[in-house]
This record gives sequence, C-alpha cells and structure tokens, in this order.
Amino acid sequence: MAKTMTPSQITDGQIDKAVELYRAMLKRHRHELGSEPAQQVLGQPDFVGEMVGVLRKRVEAVNKMIVRHATVDRTRTPQQVLDATGRKQYTNAEVVAAMPRGEGEEVDVYFFDLDYDPTVEQLDSEYELHGLKADPIAQAQVNADDPAFADERPNVCQWGVKNGVASFAVFRRWVVGRDVDVDRDDGRWGRHCRFGGVRK
Repeated sequence: MAKTMTPSQITDGQIDKAVELYRAMLKRHRHELGSEPAQQVLGQPDFVGEMVGVLRKRVEAVNKMIVRHATVDRTRTPQQVLDATGRKQYTNAEVVAAMPRGEGEEVDVYFFDLDYDPTVEQLDSEYELHGLKADPIAQAQVNADDPAFADERPNVCQWGVKNGVASFAVFRRWVVGRDVDVDRDDGRWGRHCRFGGVRK
C-alpha cells in the first residue's frame, strides 16, 4: 500500500535541532571564517532568509514522496529478481549482472517526481538532494508486489554515473505490455517518470 508523505508544520524540537546542528557546524569551521567579515554577513538582512531557503528547498524535495515497503530476498541474483517481476525484459546482461545488490530484507522505497526533464547528472544531484540512492533490487520487488504501480507512470532508478552515462532500470507499461528495461545511457529522463531509491 502506498503512503504519500504530506507536509506538516516544523516543530519547536526540530527548530532546536536545526539550530544545534548549525551551531556545531559553525564551531567546526570557525577557523575558516574571519570575525569581521562574518559580522558583516550577519548584519545583512537577507542572510537568514537564504539559510531558511536552503532548508525549505530540501524539505520541499522530500515532502511529497510516495513510500512503498518491500520485503526483499537479497540471496537472488539480479536476473532472478527481474524474472520474478513477470515483465517482458529488454536488458543488457552486463548491466544486469552489475546491478547494486542493496542491503536489508525490510526496506522502504521512496519515489519522487520532478517538474523538469533531468539529464543523468541532474538526476544524480536529485538523488543527493533527496538523500536517496538507487536500489534496483528493492525497486524490482515493489513492482513485483504491485505490477500496476508502473502502469500510469514509469518508475526509474539510475546508478553508476560516469562521464554523463548511467546504468538504469525502468519499470513501465508499454505497447507490448508491462516491461522492464535495464541498460546504460546518456539520455534525458522525462518528467512523467517517478524516480525511486532508498535512504542512504
């Protein structure tokens, strides 16, 4: 069953935690910050707004994610995992064999949307921003558990970005029916996709 994470008001405890983390980071980097320039920056009216903006950007990036829980058999080979989805396969055998194995039998897989068509590098940055990493084994399990999940919108994960090229898995419903595509490419992803991953 999918859960949609909905936004709620930040608590006093979370505000205290944010201040505590910021204070600790400033102390750790105090040798890099001159006293007089720091005083000038602290007097700039937009300084605090910019700091809140960074937190807001990250909160907005995670507050609308869909979460699916999966029980994953990590002893299976990547090919066995794909076979278990029951989908028609369009795969590169080398990429399948090198798929990340992931960790944990009980995992939450998070799916996020984007409002633009990201390049491989941009999607890699979005994974960072969302605090996620690809786990194609767990994502395959989500699609095995609920084959209809990818019917309206494909769900994608990518990993191993190098020189603008990434390995990927795409679960979708296509002309031939439900399928999975695992390969490497340097293309641009469509905003109609959902992008999946697990917490780092």
